[in-house]
Amino acid sequence: MRLVDEPGQITQGEIFFKGRDLLRLSEQEMRDIRGREISMIFQDPMSALNPVLTIGEQIKEQILRHQTEKSIPARLANQKAAERTQTMLSLVGISPAQERMNSYPHQLSGGQRQRAMIAMALSCNPSLLIADEPTTSLDVTIQAQILELIQSLQEQMNMTTLFITHDLGLVSEIADRVIVMYAGQICEEAPTSEIFSNPRHPYTLALIESRPRFGHQVERLKTIHGRVPRPDELAGGCPFSNRCPQVQSECHSLRPPLVHLDKTQHRVACFNPVGVSQ
Repeated sequence: MRLVDEPGQITQGEIFFKGRDLLRLSEQEMRDIRGREISMIFQDPMSALNPVLTIGEQIKEQILRHQTEKSIPARLANQKAAERTQTMLSLVGISPAQERMNSYPHQLSGGQRQRAMIAMALSCNPSLLIADEPTTSLDVTIQAQILELIQSLQEQMNMTTLFITHDLGLVSEIADRVIVMYAGQICEEAPTSEIFSNPRHPYTLALIESRPRFGHQVERLKTIHGRVPRPDELAGGCPFSNRCPQVQSECHSLRPPLVHLDKTQHRVACFNPVGVSQ
């Protein structure tokens, strides 16, 4: 979404969305895409929402920017945006919607703020929703409600969701396809069932084995020894090489390419994949 400016910058690569490289678009072109084509739910709604504007004002602003014809008089446009805002708040389960439109973020509970963020993100019917740890700050019951809501709205709006999370249990429940990343690099990619039943990258396997499981009582959970390298410590080799139990000499100097295994949809970046005889 190119939201981060200085000091963080994308120095190379491509991001294709509907056939266009987002990194080559002007800022004005990106503004037309943000919110309308691609929307985002942030991890902490309290810091993502503007504390001095009501929920209704913040949702209306996006609708007026992307979904209002310029030929419509301002008063009528504002009325239509208010109606759309009320509809979206009702859709995400905030009631009474008309009253809550006038509430400020601090007047809502954590679950209501997250629902308001979802209403804002979906108000312009985006094709892609990016959800960055959207349930981290919520209790378990509210987490389940928010996840059910996102999945329901995804089906209703025929929308793709890119879900960013550290919760493997959550991944197994909601994802169709999984990309496992380590130190900013893709380690493995496969359909969800394949990732959990047949992990091929040592890091993926270590993640799965470190989970607590019902019916398996152990004194201590498995851990991954060592630490994640800092970005300035990454050289040309595999970023997981200093912690990998299957490390080979070439892993320290060469970056393994992300390749398909056995002509399947399963891809892994490893010179010595788990379960593959040398």
